[in-house]
Amino acid sequence: MSAPEHLNALRAFEAAARHESFSAAAAELHVTPAAVGQLVRSLEESLGTPLFHRGASGRKRLVLTEAAQRALPDIRAGFERLSAGVARLKEGSSTGVLTVTVSPAFAAKWILPRLERFQAAWPELDVRLDVSTELLDFAARGIDIGVRYGAGVWPGLTAEKLLGEEVYPVCSPALLRQSRRMRRPSDLSGLRLIHDRSVDARSGFATWEAWLEKAGAREVETKRGLRINNSAAVLQAAIDGQGVALARSIMVRDDLAAGRLVRLFPEVEFSSVLSYYVVYRPECATLPKLVAFRDWLVREAREAQPE
Repeated sequence: MSAPEHLNALRAFEAAARHESFSAAAAELHVTPAAVGQLVRSLEESLGTPLFHRGASGRKRLVLTEAAQRALPDIRAGFERLSAGVARLKEGSSTGVLTVTVSPAFAAKWILPRLERFQAAWPELDVRLDVSTELLDFAARGIDIGVRYGAGVWPGLTAEKLLGEEVYPVCSPALLRQSRRMRRPSDLSGLRLIHDRSVDARSGFATWEAWLEKAGAREVETKRGLRINNSAAVLQAAIDGQGVALARSIMVRDDLAAGRLVRLFPEVEFSSVLSYYVVYRPECATLPKLVAFRDWLVREAREAQPE
C-alpha cells in the first residue's frame, strides 16, 4: 500500500482550483500566497505538466488546464475519503460524542427519563440526541446508533429488537370519574377519541378501528375526534382530560405508574405488530461507545418490561 506523494501540494492545488486564487487558498490553509504558489509549482514540476493557465490580469487569473480539470474530481474524492477515514479512527474511541437518533416521543417518554443512568456510567461520553421522525442517513448525518419503531427492516442498518408493546385506551382519572358508565368498550360511544397519527397506519400501526374491532365494539364512531401526530402529545392531551387516547404501553408506562392516566378495559389484550429496534451500521457494530449504549439500552428495556 503506497501513500500519495505531495499531500500538502495536492491540498494547495485543490484549494487554489476551488477558489481560483492563490490568496484565497492561502487564507483557507493558513499559509501565505507565496507558499501556496510554491507548493503548486512543486507539484507541476513533479508531474511534468502545468495545472493552471496563469493570467496577468482579469477577474480569473487562475484557470485550470484540461488535464487538471479531469483529475480534480478524483483528488477531491480522495480528500473526502481521507477525512472519512480519520473520522472512523476517532469513532473507535470510548470517549467523545455519541450521536443517537430517536423520535421526539420516544426521547421524551423513554430515553430522557433514563439517560442520566447512562451518563453516570459513561461520564466521558457526551450524548447528542438527534430527535426526528425522519429516517435519517446514518453515514451522512454522523449518527452512531438509534431506536426506530417499525417492522425491523431498514436497508443498510442492523436492527435488533428492543421492546414490544401493547396498545390500550387510557384517560385521566378525572375523566373516568365523570364518565361513570365506562364499564365496557362500547361505552366509549359519545366520548372524544384521541387518535395517534405519528405512524402511517399502512405500516400496521394500531388504530382505534383495529382496537375496537378486537374489543367487539365496532359500533363506536371513530371518524371524529382529536388527531395528533406525536405520541407524547397524544398522552398529554389525555392527561389534560381532552378525551380517551389509544396509548402505546412503552410510552405510557410512567404516566400510569404516576397516576396521571388510567388504563381502561385491561381484559382486552391487543399487541402491536410493530416494535422498537436498536439500529446501527453493521460496520460500526464493535465500536466501544456504540456497544456501551446498545448494552445499556438492552438492560433498561429488560428492567422496563413487566414480569
